[in-house]
Amino acid sequence: MKYISQKQLQDKLKFIDVKSLIAKEINGRMRMRLLALSHIKDGADRAQTAIYLKISRKAVNDWAKKFYENGLDGLKEKARAGRPCKLTAEQLITFKEYVIENSIKPNGGRLTGKSLVNFIQEEYGVTYCLDNIYRLLNSLNLSWITSRSKHPKQSQEVQDDFKKIQN
Repeated sequence: MKYISQKQLQDKLKFIDVKSLIAKEINGRMRMRLLALSHIKDGADRAQTAIYLKISRKAVNDWAKKFYENGLDGLKEKARAGRPCKLTAEQLITFKEYVIENSIKPNGGRLTGKSLVNFIQEEYGVTYCLDNIYRLLNSLNLSWITSRSKHPKQSQEVQDDFKKIQN
């Protein structure tokens, strides 16, 4: 691993307006990396930069190396893997359709998270816990806001008549 001197970093940062990049950046992690570069550009060494930003010196060294080798693109976050979804794309589509069709039942009742857990278990043979059901709904752009269910014997006429009664 090649050591990058303070002078080499400052020379590479000379023509970059880091402060305007910081102002435009919305990602907090990238903003922190840019702040580190800003301190280095202003003359602070990497140890001082780590102290200013309250992060490890190794993190600052890694960011400096990535910047020196790949420019600002080297500071961008790489895609994170994470656990893949247990359902296939086709299953997700049918699950979303099921939720939309059954969210409001004409005869009353509600669709619950527990019932969705059971549906996925019976339909696809996949086990999900309740917390992951809500996460799955969120990933499908469905929010878990429920309205009050209708009573099967509810009558709109009776409600309208009741509203006409004067107090």
